[in-house]
Amino acid sequence: QVQLVESGGGLVQAGGSLRLSCAASGRTFSSSTFGWFRQAPGKEREFVGHVRWSDGSTFHAHSVKGRFTISRDNAKNTVYLQMNSLKPEDTAVYSCAVRLSSLVRYDYWGQGTQVTVSS
Repeated sequence: QVQLVESGGGLVQAGGSLRLSCAASGRTFSSSTFGWFRQAPGKEREFVGHVRWSDGSTFHAHSVKGRFTISRDNAKNTVYLQMNSLKPEDTAVYSCAVRLSSLVRYDYWGQGTQVTVSS
């Protein structure tokens, strides 16, 4: 059973930084892609970016490019979301998800972690 557990959320002032972690377990992920998503109150879920487990290549959404960085640590089976220069509009529940082989559909999701950025 695949499990994804996020951690690292919290309250931070605008301009600050946070690093979210997503610990993955339950199988090997050699051909998987991990994504980060966020959802603010009253808004639709937004794709933040993804990382390919095999080679570490990443893609970041335009809204976070240059401020957020996704990475992975194979030895720890963990994916990270480093968030710098945070803005109040970054406030949301952040979730990680994994697609095992599909190019589109994410198969498993974590429970999410709250990030609140105060002005």
